[in-house]
Amino acid sequence: MPPGRPARTRLVSNENDENSSSTRLTRAKAAALSVDELAVPSKGALQSKSSAANVSNAGVQRKRAALGDVSNVAKTDAAEGKKNKGGLVSKAAQPTGVQKNSTRPTSRAALITKETKKTTVKRTGSGSGAIGATQKRQTSSTTTSAATSISKEEEELVEDSEPARKKPQTADAQRRLRAEAVTEKVTKQASPVAEPVEEPAELDPETGLPIGVKDLDSEDHDDPFMVAEYAVEIFEYLRELEVKTIPNAEYMSYQDELEWKMRGILVDWLVEVHTRFHLLPETLYLAVNIIDRFLSEKVVPLARLQLVGITAMFIASKYEEVLSPHVENFKRIADDEYKESEILSAERFILSTLDYDLSYPNPMNFLRRVSKADNYDDQTRTIGKYLMEISLLDHRFLSYRPSQVAAAAMYLARLMLHRGEWDATFAHYAGYTEDELEPVVALMVDYLARPLIHEAFFKKYACKKFLKASILARQWAKKNAHCFGIEDVELTIDQIS
Repeated sequence: MPPGRPARTRLVSNENDENSSSTRLTRAKAAALSVDELAVPSKGALQSKSSAANVSNAGVQRKRAALGDVSNVAKTDAAEGKKNKGGLVSKAAQPTGVQKNSTRPTSRAALITKETKKTTVKRTGSGSGAIGATQKRQTSSTTTSAATSISKEEEELVEDSEPARKKPQTADAQRRLRAEAVTEKVTKQASPVAEPVEEPAELDPETGLPIGVKDLDSEDHDDPFMVAEYAVEIFEYLRELEVKTIPNAEYMSYQDELEWKMRGILVDWLVEVHTRFHLLPETLYLAVNIIDRFLSEKVVPLARLQLVGITAMFIASKYEEVLSPHVENFKRIADDEYKESEILSAERFILSTLDYDLSYPNPMNFLRRVSKADNYDDQTRTIGKYLMEISLLDHRFLSYRPSQVAAAAMYLARLMLHRGEWDATFAHYAGYTEDELEPVVALMVDYLARPLIHEAFFKKYACKKFLKASILARQWAKKNAHCFGIEDVELTIDQIS
């Protein structure tokens, strides 16, 4: 009989698969992870804007080990039983119908839609377990299915428990502001700096490309995995699609209890979770995009912010990974603050809010395209990954396209390593000239030159596996920040926002 396999084997992260071999996380290995292995150091406590969110309850409070006390809510066992939690998850899973409490704890306020309408509560039956949106979309008879069914009773419970808004708006004003935000985002920010480079009139008769541009796809025609025949059309489609998946860059102004600093802490914690689970880079980018798009549509209380983050990572891993971690692992990584049923119910609610559209053009695809023009240099691409991941933590990058962020990351990485000029070949395959990349590059240097605020992100790229990219980039930025007109580098991003 062959000797038995050890209970746990060393998992190698494939995050930087260009530099080392990798092994994928199987479902069996994910299930074998213990609570101690999934424990994450605590972060600083997030402070709610409204004082009502910090009302202390009687009883003993258990401080969370994950993300500080971002959703650490006091739990009190009264004589009649435990208090119900409001929020993303509905407790009405019994066939007896939805039970509505007369009062709801402020710290466990429900996720609510921005557009409200008072209706009469009708108790006709139990819901699907997730709070539905009050804004109903029109669907054809062929697309209406049980996957998008949200109980009407839960919508009314959300409307009854709606808190005050930062900016009270009517339904017409809400739609008008959304339309203005989308128009301004696409026409004023994306169009002037994000339009692809116009090809010159003179083309090379042999390659069909502008004169001076190398044909990098010709050498891949014999490789079926590179699909060189369709590469140009694929990236043209991705550039059209990325405009539709850009979140509202000003959505935080409509959140009652959240700040940009809280989002940064959440994403920094998700970076650590992503590293411990050994997930693909695409999973992290998709998870953050899901969070931003969801927060652009729904008002979320501070107590439920971590649930949104961990659920977004769960959805992204199921979308990108071959074998995603089990929901039990996500429950443990959140210090068992949420039940499996809560995460699954939140998953249905987030997907219904996003209309089940997860077709996000990942910036990793654009980075690999530009890196092809650099002959896939390991050091340049590794530093480019670090620079590109800055866009996840710094909210100032929300208004820029993923392709523009990827091109700026490669441009700045080559600048740091003195790899030469941004010639016509790079501009063609990246889709942007040097002038179009200047505002994004300046934001990256500004982030690097300022004091460190995201420790997990910095430590991730400070190891030898990633060639100590974070250390190299920060040292370079502090020496050359004055060349980009950056002053007052002692101030943090939160102080200047």
